[in-house]
Amino acid sequence: MFEFHQDKERYFNYQYLTAKNHILPYVQEQKALPTRAKVLEIGCAEAGVLKAFWEAGHDCVGIELQEYRIELARQFMPEAIASGRLSLIARNIYDINPERELQFKFDLIILKDVIEHIPDQERFMGFLRRFLNPGGRVFFAFPPWYMPFGGHQQICRNKILSKLPWFHLLPWSLYQGILKLGGETPERIQDLKEIWDTGISLQRFERILIKQGYHTLRRRIYLLNPIYQLKFGWKTREQGAIISNIPFLRDFVSTAAYYLVS
Repeated sequence: MFEFHQDKERYFNYQYLTAKNHILPYVQEQKALPTRAKVLEIGCAEAGVLKAFWEAGHDCVGIELQEYRIELARQFMPEAIASGRLSLIARNIYDINPERELQFKFDLIILKDVIEHIPDQERFMGFLRRFLNPGGRVFFAFPPWYMPFGGHQQICRNKILSKLPWFHLLPWSLYQGILKLGGETPERIQDLKEIWDTGISLQRFERILIKQGYHTLRRRIYLLNPIYQLKFGWKTREQGAIISNIPFLRDFVSTAAYYLVS
């Protein structure tokens, strides 16, 4: 699994195809976008998701902390950059003033596999409103914390640990000890600690939405994440309606959640 995350071009293509086949239709079904929308992706990585929205005729901006990933995005999408409808920024979102630096706000903000990495999610989700046009939408996709690999342990170099479900739910001292015994580097352990600190359950996510004044327009919970079809050849499968409406239990048997909120 780790090799998949290291192959950035393949990861870019997987993100692009997932957005084209699943995320873009999910948003369009709600009639959430004008014909030529302004779309922002926060934590865009190599901007594979934005490629699908750019191809659909929208004006796109990607913000990413890691400069090298923005450079890869520019290499992967020179035509989009040259068109003037794709801008890429390597900065912290908290350091950007949308009115002064971007001159406009957005009809759609995308956070795909990002919210579970962000500290103080409640503050962050309140901050997002500064970037939204009136009537704007936010799309979230993330793995629930209690799902089998909600700790992102698939990035472990130890092949046994990378395939070991749910052990990220152990107390940190025990979890850290197992990682050390498995030969994980201090850097990898720190990466996993950040997820352990910030991983978010569906219940907590929904509580934050309510507290910050967001309204859920759509929710779709997956038994098998759409990207698994590309990674492993597994057919995408939504969670059953009964399970997806049982708080807490649904987290353990779901691998991804899509939300569209206003």
